[in-house]
Amino acid sequence: MIEVSLIELFGRAIPEGFLFIFALYVFSGHAINKRDYLISSILMSIITFTVRLLPIHYGVHTILNIIGLIVLNVSINKIDIVKSIQAVIITVILQFICEGINVFIIQYIFKTDMNYVFGDSKLKILYGIPSLLIFTGILTLYYIRLLKRKELNHV
Repeated sequence: MIEVSLIELFGRAIPEGFLFIFALYVFSGHAINKRDYLISSILMSIITFTVRLLPIHYGVHTILNIIGLIVLNVSINKIDIVKSIQAVIITVILQFICEGINVFIIQYIFKTDMNYVFGDSKLKILYGIPSLLIFTGILTLYYIRLLKRKELNHV
């Protein structure tokens, strides 16, 4: 079980939920439906927060979140299951890369002890912001590219 505080829901899970659903729209090449985006983002935040509270081994929560992302993308956002699976895989891999870059910077450039950071909810949120910003930047650039090329499909 991962220890999660309520502050992490608002500081990490909700922004991450909105970002992940945005990533699914971007990587599946679909235009954003604002209503569906809002509903699926809030549900994803709740799913992520709830899964982290479960008494399961570390890593299993990632698989459960992947399943949740796929189900939300297919059922609420009405995006094809194959495109959803592809988009989720790309999203998770990209998020892991962004997190890895962030951890590298924290550990080897700032020389900060990661155990200390993960022990404090506020520090965990604060030190997690750069990876979310990197992820957001990559998604935004790719989304702008899709808009300019008119490659977004309307569902």
